[in-house]
Amino acid sequence: MTSKLPPVVLAADVGGTTIAVGAVTVAGDVLLEERVPTFRDGSGKAVACLMTALETVRAGAERLGHAILGIGAGVPGPVDTVAGRICEHVPHVPELAGRALAAELSERFGLPAWVDNDVNALALAEWRFGAGRGARSLVVLATGTGLGAGIVLDGRLVRGAAGFGGELGHTPVKFDGPPCWCGGRGCLALYASGRGIAEAAQARVAGHADAALLRAAGGDPTAITAPLVFRLAGESDPPAVAVVEEACQAMGAMIGTVINGLNPDVVVITGGVAASLAPLETRILKAAGEYAFPRALATTRVSIVPSDKRTTMRGAAALVLYETEDSR
Repeated sequence: MTSKLPPVVLAADVGGTTIAVGAVTVAGDVLLEERVPTFRDGSGKAVACLMTALETVRAGAERLGHAILGIGAGVPGPVDTVAGRICEHVPHVPELAGRALAAELSERFGLPAWVDNDVNALALAEWRFGAGRGARSLVVLATGTGLGAGIVLDGRLVRGAAGFGGELGHTPVKFDGPPCWCGGRGCLALYASGRGIAEAAQARVAGHADAALLRAAGGDPTAITAPLVFRLAGESDPPAVAVVEEACQAMGAMIGTVINGLNPDVVVITGGVAASLAPLETRILKAAGEYAFPRALATTRVSIVPSDKRTTMRGAAALVLYETEDSR
């Protein structure tokens, strides 16, 4: 007797802290999930943890009677999908660099598998299930510890010639800005990512032992975090206000660049910092208006949508659906 249960995708988000694996339907419903610390078993064991989590979720899905369509995984680094390998720059999970992870997953589980950059997958999730549903084109700016981006243009995911398409977090918004961790200068990530906001605040209060930010951090500058900066900005602390204003201006500048360069239907700001940016949407859009063509900005829907691990798992599922439905 044929099962009436919906088929599912085994969808994995491999983060620098947590690996999240789910059984996700074609409608984007997460039916089962398993989360494990990325380095639970020590350095160099992240892929083994991923495999174990996938085994657990697959067994649960099969026990319930769901057919499995394939495996999708989002990883925190560029992926050369033509060569079938993760690129060499994966600072959060170094063991992934250079691996043909999709081939490893397919061989291990006997299922078709696809791997892509996690924000590319997230863009597909927003395009298929979320804020960009029904749009032809959208751009996702995902600001968490770092700042990534994903682009769907006229129904196609933009990957670039070697998997670096959409690295807008490392596009300069200030040409004479400080050096970035990527080796560039004045990148958006320095101003609008969690790490960038925290480091900018730390620099502003260096040498000022009586600074409110330092007192709130217990006197330890390394304990200044982006959420703390946003909280102190809400209390009108001048250094925190200055850092948050700079973040809003930088994000507005990037929205202007995206709108003028790509003219998408939708721009989605998401990620862990998005919850703090949401109350500042008017300020960000005002900054975007300083850079974008007015008519183009007026016809673009900008949404600030905080995300969680379920969203990123939907992204990995959307990757599989995109690849299997689009044999282009």
